[in-house]
Amino acid sequence: MSADRKKDHHMSDSDIALLLADAADEVEIGIAPYDAVIRGGRRRRARRWAVATATALVLAGSSATLAVAGLPGGEGSGQGVATQPAVTGTPRVFEPANRITLATGTEDGKVWRVTLDTWQAPVDLAEARATLNAMRAHDEDPPDVRKASDLVGKIAYFVHRDYGDESTKVMENTVPATDTMTGTDLTSGALPLEPGNTKDVRLVIGSVAKTAQRVNCVWTNNTVTVVERPPAGAGTSTDAAAIRSPEGSPYDWFVCLAPKGTQYKSAEVIE
Repeated sequence: MSADRKKDHHMSDSDIALLLADAADEVEIGIAPYDAVIRGGRRRRARRWAVATATALVLAGSSATLAVAGLPGGEGSGQGVATQPAVTGTPRVFEPANRITLATGTEDGKVWRVTLDTWQAPVDLAEARATLNAMRAHDEDPPDVRKASDLVGKIAYFVHRDYGDESTKVMENTVPATDTMTGTDLTSGALPLEPGNTKDVRLVIGSVAKTAQRVNCVWTNNTVTVVERPPAGAGTSTDAAAIRSPEGSPYDWFVCLAPKGTQYKSAEVIE
């Protein structure tokens, strides 16, 4: 066995997990196991957003050791050097900056719901550690965060789909707190409404600029669902499609559902 091969043999599980994550970052993978549909001018960020869940599944499927080694914020004793000064005193107790219901409905006697958790950006390492601990308590691990310091200055958000008694995390991302979307930028994912269904890709969830006034969701039968921004100060029920502005999110969000018998075709922002 050569010296190089011997060295490779002794790579740590953490090294292997990072290599897997880096490799996955170069591949356009859908929101596992469904296709992510990317629109607008934020393709690089959108690809990382879609890959996040797929990467986690790759690591979890490799071995229990790899899954643990690949968890974000895994800063064990002697691993990593703090890159931000820690605050003195007790860090704040962190909860999602806002948990909002983006859409609700009932189909075949079952209630469905799409919710968004947005976590504020920690300002230093101590806050990042506290935030990561709080996220894990909510079963939310941010993508691209390999140690707590990676989260400093970044907002994290997670989208969940509930159907009946089953809840599934379907989207996740971390972005700089100063990040924005402009004009007709749109990032969206399309997936079945019902967990376990791999054919009826009808549920579309996406983010748009805070200036976006309308999104057209086009279905395979060439009909269109129009999602509009409500008038200022007007309340809109969650069972009505609308562009919503969650507190703490750098983007606005929309959800649309194709009628039964048709599926997702495209989505676009109409200014």
